[in-house]
Amino acid sequence: MNVFDILGPVMIGPSSSHTAGAARIGLITRALLGEAPVKAHILLHGSFAKTYKGHGTDKAIIAGILGMRTDDERIRFSLDAAENEGLTVEIITGELEDAHPNTAEITLISQNGRQVSLRGSSIGGGNILITRVNGMEVSLTGQYTSLIVLHRDAPGTIAAVTELMAEYGVNICNFRLARKAKGGQAVMTIEIDGVFGSELNDKINQLPNIYSSTMLQPI
Repeated sequence: MNVFDILGPVMIGPSSSHTAGAARIGLITRALLGEAPVKAHILLHGSFAKTYKGHGTDKAIIAGILGMRTDDERIRFSLDAAENEGLTVEIITGELEDAHPNTAEITLISQNGRQVSLRGSSIGGGNILITRVNGMEVSLTGQYTSLIVLHRDAPGTIAAVTELMAEYGVNICNFRLARKAKGGQAVMTIEIDGVFGSELNDKINQLPNIYSSTMLQPI
């Protein structure tokens, strides 16, 4: 635990869980999409669903989707900013099975039809846990440099990725693999020590059986 786990992040209030954490969930979803979204569907669960208007959770998530960080003073006006940038937003409330009380499911669609979906929870003090990407189970905190690698479930694919990372001197601190079916789409979520440039991610994208690799810097 560090001082930021106790005090929370530098942020626009009122709540580290309902505002700062929510903004970080939106920001990671935007980073995974990799481009400006034109449509956003947001499902709020539990406490998020009950108190989102009073705590500004909707504004915070949308601010993150627009690329704003937790200390951005524009968070309060993100609904207007979304309209100005041509982002269509749909917000609904609902119940999710086995989900943390502060959970959101976000689906973003870009102008060219690219789509990403994510489930994330704000677990206190501005900390988050991403538990699903495109319907597959992951475990991602946003506290480390992270790689999210969508790929075909084929022999040798994991070894090719990790061997390349070893060539670059990367130390893996967390690794998780999920797949929908044998031989189908799978996802690696890899948290690593240190900060690395885009070259490593570009090389991973060139490997066989890789659909896409996205490198996220700590958020």
